[in-house]
Amino acid sequence: MRAVARFVSGKGTAWLVLGLAAAAVALLFGLLPKGSSESFPASGLPDSSDAAKVSALLEEFPSADSTAAIVVYSRDDGAALGDADREAVTASATALADDSIAPQAVVPQFSDDGDAAIVVVPLDSATAEDDLEGTAENLRSTASEGLPDGVSALLTGPLGFQADISNAFAGADFRLLLVTVIVVAVLLIVTYRSPLLWIVPLAVVGTADGLARVVVTALADPLGVTIDASIGGILSVLVFGAGTNYALLLVARYREELTRENDRHRAMLTAVTSAGPAIAASGGTVALSLLTLVFAELAGNRALGIACAIGIAIAVLFALIVLPAALVICGRGLFWPFVPRVHATGDHHHAAQKPTLWTRLGRGVRRRPAAVAIVATLGIGALALGLFGVRIGLSQVDQFVGDPESVVAQRVIDDSFSAGLTGQTIVLTPDDAVTDATSVAEGVDGVEAVRAGESAEGYTRLDVTLAAEPQSDAAFATIEALRTALTDAPGDVSQSLVGGSDATALDENTAAAADQALIIPLILAIVFVILALLLRSLVAPVLLIASVLATFFASLGASNLIFQNLMGFPAFDSNVVLFAFLFLVALGVDYNIFLTTRAREEAGVHGTREGMVRALSSTGGVITSAGILLAAVFAVLGVLPVVALTQIGVIVCIGVLLDTLVVRTVLVPALVFLTGDRFWWPSRPARRASEDAVGRGSQAEHNKLGVRAS
Repeated sequence: MRAVARFVSGKGTAWLVLGLAAAAVALLFGLLPKGSSESFPASGLPDSSDAAKVSALLEEFPSADSTAAIVVYSRDDGAALGDADREAVTASATALADDSIAPQAVVPQFSDDGDAAIVVVPLDSATAEDDLEGTAENLRSTASEGLPDGVSALLTGPLGFQADISNAFAGADFRLLLVTVIVVAVLLIVTYRSPLLWIVPLAVVGTADGLARVVVTALADPLGVTIDASIGGILSVLVFGAGTNYALLLVARYREELTRENDRHRAMLTAVTSAGPAIAASGGTVALSLLTLVFAELAGNRALGIACAIGIAIAVLFALIVLPAALVICGRGLFWPFVPRVHATGDHHHAAQKPTLWTRLGRGVRRRPAAVAIVATLGIGALALGLFGVRIGLSQVDQFVGDPESVVAQRVIDDSFSAGLTGQTIVLTPDDAVTDATSVAEGVDGVEAVRAGESAEGYTRLDVTLAAEPQSDAAFATIEALRTALTDAPGDVSQSLVGGSDATALDENTAAAADQALIIPLILAIVFVILALLLRSLVAPVLLIASVLATFFASLGASNLIFQNLMGFPAFDSNVVLFAFLFLVALGVDYNIFLTTRAREEAGVHGTREGMVRALSSTGGVITSAGILLAAVFAVLGVLPVVALTQIGVIVCIGVLLDTLVVRTVLVPALVFLTGDRFWWPSRPARRASEDAVGRGSQAEHNKLGVRAS
């Protein structure tokens, strides 16, 4: 690290670093192939799942190239459709038939209560997917033309929900980037209290984010992953959040060294040498934790892990190479109006002894570590109680923030038709078992109708209508019961496969649970190994991981209360728990690494307990600023009208604030004060000094200042 630090901070080499970095970025932007990102997340089920097998077999069926749009008609005031309304709906269906691949099938179906009508419009899937927004807009325009006042035509079904998801992410990159940049800029200005300094870290991190996007999209095809808008949004938030955190830590250490050293190049050399290992270890922890997702079953999880690991690696490189060079070239004036100067001996001595807020807090915790640890633990435990009654998995209509058109239409269908009418459940059964399979399926509770269709590859398609709302718990229960009934049936019926949109969602939830069971232990193992190697301790990693786990459960509990009582979210999205754990544990350990590496450095001179007080005093301000900034950046995910991303943003925001303001501030120091030198076992970093002597010296010095010390 010292060789790197010397190169990036040297008088001549700093300019060389910036020049080489600018050239490398320009070449990568210009030469890397411009990959494309999907507008909405696709199913990433493993090939072994029943739903994936059905999807593969359906590619050979005559209708493989078709999809369906469903248009729902109803009066805005909830009244029944009159004769004139019905005539208009029939005329609208005739107009829609002109755009359908099966015009004869486009006929209106009126509900028994007379309040609504639906028209199913078969479409060519390739044409629809090539211009999803245009197809949806054309259908809406055609369906609405000539309708009486007070009658609305709403688009739903597979194409309608797909169009609303795509619309939710439309412009997402720009909105996320704009809001993130504004949030980071404001917080950096507040943190640095300088009209100039914030520009350099923001420019460096922004360049890292842009480069990360280019590299990730270019590598997507070679690596066999699909980058959709949700992954792109999380990537930007993570690079900006983590990159700015690393910048804050480096700038804080650089500023501290500038008060001790006249030569800014030597000050930067010391700053990079001291803070660099912590930044590298923190980034390595996050990147390796993200890479555990390559073992996930869901392709979307694998894509997220690869993309974000690349982004973190780029953020660390820019923080340790580009940022130091840029800062040292700009000189001390960059900190204006609070330019750090080397203190005179007397002034510096006085300033060094003046107790700060963090020093007083550290000494206060040191006086009563057991009481502080108990109170903090009880508070965190109380928040975790919010997990009672938690539910995992959202229905199709619960996946949006607000009420897009497809959701409003689905509610009309729920009220006037069968809730499962817009769902899609497909059974593929051997050709010679169609009659028996139909009989078995009709006997399953929750199945309303079964209709035999086309055949291919030795299988016949059965279209099954469920009674439950698509992707609801009731629909999933019916799918499971249907699969069990078919599997247990005698003969060839047992070879039947159940797929379709509801079965796909169920299999995705199952795969997500399997990913969670596999990935979480892997992340914990990686974090433990990195902490053990970095701190040369076996006790410290256990206590630090326990504190981060407590933060994770507390943030989930608090978020669950907020989601159910304030935001109206009935459950967590199936992937949210895993992603929240990944970000909170990996990023939460960051702050503990920043604190404990400094504590170990100080412990070698002042002893473990006094070393922790000094570490808290030195890092308290910058870590708190970094935590608040990271929490605010993740909260930016809430600008997108997608429940899953909003939930990730809220959970990580709460968790980071808890970790920054409670766990790292009081709980971890209390644990260090309680364990003393045992915290570093089996190593002994405090052997070079007598902690008692330091404590007595600190007591005498603070008595002179009139400040009560431990």
